[in-house]
Amino acid sequence: MANRFSPFSAPLSPSPSFLSAAARIDVSRRSVLGGALGLGALAALTACGSSGSTAEGSGAITVGSNQSDAVPKAAYANIIDAFKKSSGTEATINTVDHNTFQEQINSYLQGDPDDVFTWFSGYRMKFFADQGLAGDISSVWDNFGDSFNQSFKDAATAGDGKQYFVPLSYYPWAVFYRKSVFEEKGYSIPTTLDEYIALAQGMQQDGLAPIGFADKGGWEAMGTFDVLNMRINGYDFHTSLLAGEKSWESNEVKEVFQTWKTLLPYHQEGALGREWQEAAQGLLQKTTGTYLLGMFVSQQFQDAEGGEALEDLDFFTFPEINPDYGTDSLDAPIDGFMMSAKTKNAGTAKELLEFLGTPEAQKINTDSDKGLVAPVNGADTSGYTALQQKGMELVSSAKHIAQFMDRDTRPDFASTVMIPSLQAFIKDPDNLDNVLSDIETQKKTIFVD
Repeated sequence: MANRFSPFSAPLSPSPSFLSAAARIDVSRRSVLGGALGLGALAALTACGSSGSTAEGSGAITVGSNQSDAVPKAAYANIIDAFKKSSGTEATINTVDHNTFQEQINSYLQGDPDDVFTWFSGYRMKFFADQGLAGDISSVWDNFGDSFNQSFKDAATAGDGKQYFVPLSYYPWAVFYRKSVFEEKGYSIPTTLDEYIALAQGMQQDGLAPIGFADKGGWEAMGTFDVLNMRINGYDFHTSLLAGEKSWESNEVKEVFQTWKTLLPYHQEGALGREWQEAAQGLLQKTTGTYLLGMFVSQQFQDAEGGEALEDLDFFTFPEINPDYGTDSLDAPIDGFMMSAKTKNAGTAKELLEFLGTPEAQKINTDSDKGLVAPVNGADTSGYTALQQKGMELVSSAKHIAQFMDRDTRPDFASTVMIPSLQAFIKDPDNLDNVLSDIETQKKTIFVD
């Protein structure tokens, strides 16, 4: 999913346990590969950045970006232009295809990385900090003061108590739809799963695909699992499961997949061969009724129909299943930037990172990309669309915020186990017991002390 949308990285290799798990399954987080990635792809991710130990230099810097889609790519370019104008310092963006960036991030950081690079909060950030591949930017956070709430600082903090990440944006996952379709057909927003199924049946009768669906990248279906598990079993069970502390063969997990199985007949067929952007086009063209995805789906609407399509886009939170948990939890991933441990220009890199944490920089981002919300306190929201405003309110009202499966669990488990397992379930939901047994077996190999 060429976007922020998938916080995914390929199997990482520094520890023997990672190697043993990855060797058994030879599956990339984004796709099933027939072998090792080619040298040409690796060269594409080799940066023009500095090498050597971190130093407080003040020279020109390079910024590694995975934002290769048109809208976020333009947003990042606007931010860097503003930084160069305000600081007088040269900074160059090296943009790499999103999937390539994700798949080769470990080799990239161990090689000749850019001074600053885009990445994700949560386990993804902590892993590279713990490996010594990211630079300590605690001094940047000292200058932030109260610019961010504690929850965002926590998301930027590694196991050593230091900060390694600056949050630039976040976005909720929800069920998106077009207001005009609901008005024309007389559809009502469902608040329970039974109501959602009834809505889906009505949409089928009206010739619509009730639920847009894509999983060619392998990460997209994780959002469906996340929300079903949190709705059925609650946030605490969900996080414990992803931490390797619960059994994937438990009745709780089986109920999640059985519930998902009842919904699959209402999903678009052929999901394993469809990119998220293609599924979004169904919603845009009014051939699909609803679509569970991150708010970045609005990128596909931003310039369509003279701007009217974006105004017509709306969402509702995934309906209640278990009244004990209601709709108190959702995925709302945080994206941002980190500094390479190898930069020779940490002074300039930190200057950029501090700028990225300002209301000015984050306004540029949210003005350019209408699928995002700014995490900084004091952000200017006057230019927010109704969708951005609603997204901010949804996240602020949630009791529990998850970061998305592939950020909330070990990267090797997410990429080498969960991607092929969820795709196997989608392909043959009647083979559920074997799928869950295989997940549990591999989990015990990967989650070891």
